[in-house]
Amino acid sequence: MEYISLQEIIDVTQGEILVNGEIIANSELAVFNNISIDTRVIKENDIFIAIKGENFNGNDFALQASTKGAAICIVDEIKFNESKFMLNKKTTIIQVADTKKALLKLAGFYLKKLNIKVVGITGSTGKTSTKDLVAAVLGAKYKVFKTIGNFNNEIGMPLMIFKLDKSYDIAVLEMGMSNFLEIHNLCEVANPNIAIITNIGMSHIENLKTRENILKAKMEITDYFSGDNVLIINSDNDLLENIVTPKFKLIKTGIDSNADFKACNLKIDENKIIFNLSENGKPVENIIEVNIPGRHNILNSMLAVACARELGMNYDEIVLGFKKLEVTSMRLDIIKGEKFTIINDAYNASPDSMIAAIDVLCNTHGNSKIAILGTMKELGDSAYNAHKQVALYAKHKKIDLLITLGEFNEAYKEGFNDINKYRSFQTYAEVITFIGNMIQPKDVVLVKASRYMKMESIVSELDNLNSLVNMNAKEVIEK
Repeated sequence: MEYISLQEIIDVTQGEILVNGEIIANSELAVFNNISIDTRVIKENDIFIAIKGENFNGNDFALQASTKGAAICIVDEIKFNESKFMLNKKTTIIQVADTKKALLKLAGFYLKKLNIKVVGITGSTGKTSTKDLVAAVLGAKYKVFKTIGNFNNEIGMPLMIFKLDKSYDIAVLEMGMSNFLEIHNLCEVANPNIAIITNIGMSHIENLKTRENILKAKMEITDYFSGDNVLIINSDNDLLENIVTPKFKLIKTGIDSNADFKACNLKIDENKIIFNLSENGKPVENIIEVNIPGRHNILNSMLAVACARELGMNYDEIVLGFKKLEVTSMRLDIIKGEKFTIINDAYNASPDSMIAAIDVLCNTHGNSKIAILGTMKELGDSAYNAHKQVALYAKHKKIDLLITLGEFNEAYKEGFNDINKYRSFQTYAEVITFIGNMIQPKDVVLVKASRYMKMESIVSELDNLNSLVNMNAKEVIEK
């Protein structure tokens, strides 16, 4: 973390010092190691910001943060004895009107001090995969920071910004939302030079009611744009295809649409994608190869290509960057066991990402193709039909067995409409028992649902089944 003074913190957050610790404003002593909202990881000379959540109030932990060595505690409620003698004598307590707003303001101020380029990424699905792809490609030429996991909301993204320092050339920041104004607020902080929208699907339609409203919410990523800014979109998406704007530069990428960057000669293997492309109608000699599965990831990769070209990279550098890709876990992780293969896509789910995962399942080498699917959240009145449509797609792709659990088993059953190839359960244990009794060598199992279902527990049990099989085989050989 770069230098930021106590006085700057007070000015930016419009805070008031309640308890004056031994940190001196504008002094070299006021060097802080990190900004945190979690007292479990607080260290000496960190800044603690007391955030309120649904089930906790960070203000309750200000005293604990002080005793662990926090140099500054920023609070919006006093939940401790104001006596200075209750605190570490080095700790300064600053009270603000709203700690969440203070966190955003402080992150925006800090990012401006660094003066680095920012790439902001949003979309209904594919944000994290695209973030990984963009960061990998840009990393062939620049020192690049990318947000960890899905730290992409009004708390997570600011915390990621504080991990930056002046050694970085570019920050690639994922931006999520569930309603209007959330991306607007994130962009007030990050003010991206380049914005990327992966697609407009049905995620969060429960709050926003229509896909058109989802588009409006995602387009907030351009709220602070001027003529110097660039928006890159996947124009294969029906709602993004017809976007036109004179206010900033617009770049379209795709496979089937009339795009500035267009992929062709697609080859989709079980663990990689290979394709050619054209830029502004001119064929590019380089062949792009990326070690991730799925046609949808060609679309995501094209967004990365366009971003790299906008930032002055040549195609040799782009090809090299794709070779250094590091992907976020639980997103189409293919786990090859000695008995069967697991496709772990348990991190989250929407109708579009379910369909993409089923495509990957069908492209993975193996015997029977089995899908274990759970609930997709935040679909509102569209939920039943969305689950039904996913099952219809699974049937269309001729998967061998659909297993479901969760509140929309009936929708899945109606859509799949084949009692011989469909099973539904209420508990994870029932699923594992059933799979353990029927799975055969070289079968392939996809596991996917929304985050709240924590389907990685099923992946773990499946992995254990593979391990038990391997161990038993070893015991036979040794005997």
